[in-house]
Amino acid sequence: MIQFILKRLLWGIPVLWSVATITFVIMHIVPGGPFDAEKQLPPEIKANIEQKYYLDRPITEQYLLYLLSLLKGDLGPSYKYVGRSVNDVIADTFPVSIGLGLIAFILSLITGTGTGIVSAIARDRGIWVDRTSMVLAIAGVSIPNFVLAALLILIFSHTFHIFPPALWEGWRYTILPAVSLSAAPAAYMARVMRTSFLDILKEDYLRTCYAKGLPLRTIFLKHALKNAATPLVTFSGPLLAALVTGSFIIEYIFSIPGMGRYFVTAVINRDYPLIMGVTLVYAIIIVAVNLAVDVLYFWLDPRIRRR
Repeated sequence: MIQFILKRLLWGIPVLWSVATITFVIMHIVPGGPFDAEKQLPPEIKANIEQKYYLDRPITEQYLLYLLSLLKGDLGPSYKYVGRSVNDVIADTFPVSIGLGLIAFILSLITGTGTGIVSAIARDRGIWVDRTSMVLAIAGVSIPNFVLAALLILIFSHTFHIFPPALWEGWRYTILPAVSLSAAPAAYMARVMRTSFLDILKEDYLRTCYAKGLPLRTIFLKHALKNAATPLVTFSGPLLAALVTGSFIIEYIFSIPGMGRYFVTAVINRDYPLIMGVTLVYAIIIVAVNLAVDVLYFWLDPRIRRR
């Protein structure tokens, strides 16, 4: 297991280097620059600013300086947030994004898994439950999260005044963005879990459990759920990384001071270091979560341990 983890960590190094390189190249080949949107600056002032941020140097030298800074753990200064480095911006905003992402992930996991199991069990016993669950799942997949967010704000904030429409100042402020963010993942999880659970229920070892007279709760939760969860684990890995790094649109709609909101602002302002820093953080989380998923496979499926 330790050898497997070390090997995967080593494979993560070229992945992160590729992400950093591709992001750097894209940022610098797109027409325009980070200070072109400013009001017309005198040539001398613009030259001094570009010299300060090494933008007047050849692209290869800029790239080498960028890689050297990454090796030191320095993501560089922000072009638009004067006096703040990208490390400072991420340190301030990442806890907010990870909090919202974890809440949305847990909510989608509980809702999606529960709905999928209930739908699979009720397929032959209560067809209306199965049909209703799948209709809700299709609706969750079909409705974009920004449309759902606007609808929730209209109903629960402006009409009934139950939850606040924006900001991040307490647990009540997390409800609407978490529901908006978790609706589509919960719908996908419900469909994946339903299909996987139905396949597991046809296995011979579950027929043996029925023949032995085991309680249904034991059959479903102890024997069926563990094996049916394998496809869900595969889907949950990248999903968790996406939710933890923050939903750009949801954070922007609800004025949440997370990485997503700053990323949108950075793209608009062409803040190269901030864009590359957030992208690199996302890549690191993807690598870490995929490693965690592979480790979970060893626990969920004994066949993998024997390979």
